[in-house]
Amino acid sequence: MDLKQLMQKTKEQMPEKRWKHTQGVMDSAVILAERFGADTEQAIIAAVLHDYCKYWPIEQQKEMIREMEEFADLLNYDPQLLHGPAAAYVAKQELGIADPLILDAIRYHTSGRAEMTLLDKIICLADYIEPGRDFPGVYKIREIAEYSLERALIAGLDSTIQFLLEKGKKIYPLTIISRNELIEETRRLMH
Repeated sequence: MDLKQLMQKTKEQMPEKRWKHTQGVMDSAVILAERFGADTEQAIIAAVLHDYCKYWPIEQQKEMIREMEEFADLLNYDPQLLHGPAAAYVAKQELGIADPLILDAIRYHTSGRAEMTLLDKIICLADYIEPGRDFPGVYKIREIAEYSLERALIAGLDSTIQFLLEKGKKIYPLTIISRNELIEETRRLMH
């Protein structure tokens, strides 16, 4: 499938408001890819597909997660985490995406992970800072993204963790692992 077809298929999966978000993520991903030296084509494809399954029935997403045994622990956390791995699964199985970097960026865009790739970081951050986002602290995260992908992601993850703490929700361990590794990474870059 070419990019135009992927965009059309994705648009069909979601309400108009979410499609606008997806377009914002695409635009932000291109800017970040150019700024930090990533492949813009990979960034666009991952951005287009990152929320592909977001509006699919939760039971359908859970079924896909059960088929991917390595993600079974997600079933114990907020269902909002399911759509990333589900979208990566569909991208590979049905949409013909074979690039592991793109699939991982889609898979981990909500949680982050240990040893995030440059593309992982870009899609995760683009999802936080796209122009349609408006939450406390987003402007500061956008400012930080002008000069540091890692520091901006830490600020984004901090915001997510703070939100989950305030709501009394469980925090997915990969999110904490991701944050901790990014802190270590920024320390190494400073020395």
